[in-house]
Amino acid sequence: MTETRISRWYFGGIASCAAACCTHPLDLIKVHLQTQQEVKMRMTGMAMQVVRSDGVFALYNGLSASLCRQMTYSMTRFAIYETVRDKISSRNQGPMPFYQKILLAAFGGLTGGFIGTPADMVNVRMQNDVKLPQELRRNYAHALDGLLRVWREEGIRKLFSGGSMAASRGAMVTVGQLSCYDQAKQLVLGTGVMTDNIFTHFVASFIAGGCATVLCQPMDVVKTRLMNSKGEYRGLVPAGIRLIPHTVLTFIFLEQLRLYFGIRVVTST
Repeated sequence: MTETRISRWYFGGIASCAAACCTHPLDLIKVHLQTQQEVKMRMTGMAMQVVRSDGVFALYNGLSASLCRQMTYSMTRFAIYETVRDKISSRNQGPMPFYQKILLAAFGGLTGGFIGTPADMVNVRMQNDVKLPQELRRNYAHALDGLLRVWREEGIRKLFSGGSMAASRGAMVTVGQLSCYDQAKQLVLGTGVMTDNIFTHFVASFIAGGCATVLCQPMDVVKTRLMNSKGEYRGLVPAGIRLIPHTVLTFIFLEQLRLYFGIRVVTST
């Protein structure tokens, strides 16, 4: 008899929230770069300007909205992907083919991206607020305040502004993260050189983060512009500097949750 552990449906949301707490300043700087009217600053210069003008804690503007987004968008996509993957894998007595992982990840990301659109829009607005003159700032107190104010002041349709693009972006990033992580981990373990440990998780998640950055960057730019209606953005590197660490941390947290708190599955050998 052998015992394995599988993730609970909500582990993806918890892991994504933990990763977001670590990488939020990078996400905020990325949004600031994306919404520049002209390309005047790079990442370091933008970070220094935010700290000088509004203090260190300004780097965490919009954190509540970011966490709200992870608990809607990421929890949905991880729950769909991992629940269906585990059921199919147990039925087939082996891992899913890569093309099935891609299709499942795309569906999970599409669904999660649309569900998470309102929180994502408030997140973008709260992060960009510090760049605006005082009289133009929205000054949302927290994510729930932002959601309610958008609903009251701009209508429920505005909450889903950029929803189709957010859903498409969600599908692409989920394909890059979840299906590529699973496949990379499967291939690394298949070599027999490495075991199922944190270093393997790091290698596989780093590969997945790179794949996700390349796949989602064009849509990420358009989504940010639709939600904020200001500026433009160029450059793959700043997006990768934020998304790759977020991907790595998410999967490392997820694997630790699975190993220590996952559902026990006992199989006969």
